[in-house]
Amino acid sequence: MRDVWPGEPYPLGATWDGVGTNFSVFSEVAERVELCLFDDAGEESRVDLPEMDGFVWHGYLPGITPGQRYGYRVHGPYSPRQGHRSNASKLLLDPYAKAIEGEVKWNEALFSYDFADPRRLNLGDSGPFMPKNVVVSPFFDWGNDRPPRIPYHQTVIYEAHVKGLTRLHPDVPEDQRGTYAGLAHPAVVDHLKSIGVTAVELLPIHQYVPEHFLVARGLTNYWGYNTMAYLAPHNAYSSSGQRGEQVLEFKAMVKSLHDAGIEVILDVVYNHTAEGDHMGPTLGFRGIDNNSYYRLQDADRRYHLDYTGCGNSLNVRSPHALQLIMDSLRYWVLEMHVDGFRFDLAAALARELHDVDRLSAFFDLIQQDPVISQVKLIAEPWDVGPGGYQVGNFPPLWTEWNGKYRDTVRDFWRGSSATLPDFASRLTGSSDLYATSGRRPIASINFVTAHDGFTLADLVSYDRKHNDDNLEGNRDGSDDNRSWNCGVEGPTDDPDVTALRHRQRRNFLATLFLSQGVPMLTAGDEFGRTQGGNNNAYCQDNEVSWIDWSLADTESELLGFVREIAAFRRDHPVFRRRRFFSGREQSDGVRDIVWLTPAGKEMDDSDWHAGYSKAVAVFVNGDAISEPGPRGERITDDSFLLLINAHHESLTFTLPGRDFAVSWKSLFDTATASGGTAQPPADVRHTGADIDVAARSFRVLRAVRR
Repeated sequence: MRDVWPGEPYPLGATWDGVGTNFSVFSEVAERVELCLFDDAGEESRVDLPEMDGFVWHGYLPGITPGQRYGYRVHGPYSPRQGHRSNASKLLLDPYAKAIEGEVKWNEALFSYDFADPRRLNLGDSGPFMPKNVVVSPFFDWGNDRPPRIPYHQTVIYEAHVKGLTRLHPDVPEDQRGTYAGLAHPAVVDHLKSIGVTAVELLPIHQYVPEHFLVARGLTNYWGYNTMAYLAPHNAYSSSGQRGEQVLEFKAMVKSLHDAGIEVILDVVYNHTAEGDHMGPTLGFRGIDNNSYYRLQDADRRYHLDYTGCGNSLNVRSPHALQLIMDSLRYWVLEMHVDGFRFDLAAALARELHDVDRLSAFFDLIQQDPVISQVKLIAEPWDVGPGGYQVGNFPPLWTEWNGKYRDTVRDFWRGSSATLPDFASRLTGSSDLYATSGRRPIASINFVTAHDGFTLADLVSYDRKHNDDNLEGNRDGSDDNRSWNCGVEGPTDDPDVTALRHRQRRNFLATLFLSQGVPMLTAGDEFGRTQGGNNNAYCQDNEVSWIDWSLADTESELLGFVREIAAFRRDHPVFRRRRFFSGREQSDGVRDIVWLTPAGKEMDDSDWHAGYSKAVAVFVNGDAISEPGPRGERITDDSFLLLINAHHESLTFTLPGRDFAVSWKSLFDTATASGGTAQPPADVRHTGADIDVAARSFRVLRAVRR
């Protein structure tokens, strides 16, 4: 028998102090909590946690060191109608585990009911089929690591999957491919810097569990939106495979990216867990305190409220569930040095009762927290419940994935009618969504593609989803893709269709990088990655989802364009303003932005409301940037004319008068590409001259003032 001292209730989880380990777990419903320790042979020994303070059960074990595997068994009521699902035959994961070893091995013993008779309690021991929590050392040599703290208006986000990004990278050592170490490899970092990336936004890296139904089909949850431990980095992304080493490897990755001036943003899933609905397995939260951790239906507490489409919703009305979320966020900032978070289905976190309240307890806590309020906070501003689409409604501290930007830009470039006013708003930072609440253009995270949906190459190659590999009869995934295949569904040898698709890709990229707000590029879009028309590759842990790095050679022209347009944005502050355009005249009589028809005259209401209009010229004035620089200095830039034509035919634009410029120099033209760039031969056009803009193309001209 081991000595067990009283220990302390906080911090929650397993905390090693150099001599022994303090174990602490919350459960309001528990009558007794057993700590289960596992030796190298997998043999289990159990000790009761001797103390309970404020529903926190705790004990200190001398001699327990990092690497020790453990779990919990909670004794208490099993009464589903009252929301209680305690079952001591189930080994439970620690909600505060900082590392997990192993994976779930699906077996009926993981469930608290018999498959043959769900009304009967299942007393099978789940221990042999459960992963184990691991005690870790908190110590790591961070050296001189400092957060880059890139301002939002200088940020370019790159959304990537830890495994998929490097699984096929030829320059990454084979044993590091698909891991945290692989992501930090110099070849990967150099690529990110070459395309102007300042932050990587990683798909979920919290320890997650693939759903039973997927494993039964021979598939898996590749994306990772099925979390089971909010403080533990996913163990499958560790190159060493050693117990607890994923923590050190993750920290080393963050340190390397910081050395390169690149921030790390985590996609976090605090809206639901991997335990699913009432018929799901008992892996942790359900067996520890089902009532506290999950939203349950008031009329019959056997059932969960589901705002996520994943079977359950975390109970953010519970102080202990809120505490877990906040403790997790602070841990990743303070101990793991991450720079921000993207909150999956963030509207679900705002729900108090059945409504979305943007001033709910969760957002109040974030606003007041001295640590979390200082990092990047990005909301996916919707969930699947009633009233869950909340784009533009999050508090001022937050930025948002702007789903309206994605939809509008896709509609405009595929030639939809009556989209010009919305397109103009998205191009200039979506003031219609954010200005009234005192927010700035940086509130808008602009994206054309993301992990969920078509890649950029597929967006211009498919009208319909092709998800047969997911084995759901092509019923999964969105049918609202707003895509256009340019005349042929899927791969083609037709040179005209191919040329049009390449031009459309450049149109989307030029729009993304020249829009006010924060651009987000999806990994692989810079060289035309395809998923073969699959718009929901969440279960495809294979070449469908992995980045094919050979495209960097075969699609060098597109990659060159991305590098140039990213550098162009970086060099010109007029395309990354911190304040919205005003449209008012400056001292020289010219406004900060002017909208012109192709004929060169300023647009009036009739032009804006002409449903057929799909072309516009936009003058952005580099001498009229209203915000000061970091030391209060005046910011000036060149002025530019954007000639945008989404018509299926070429148009002749007339360049505006001498009030705007003496002449204009061509810089970018998405209709042409040569020598690995999208720049046409340099030419200068005088004021009032006509200039042809090809069908479905985007031209950028710089003003020559003298």
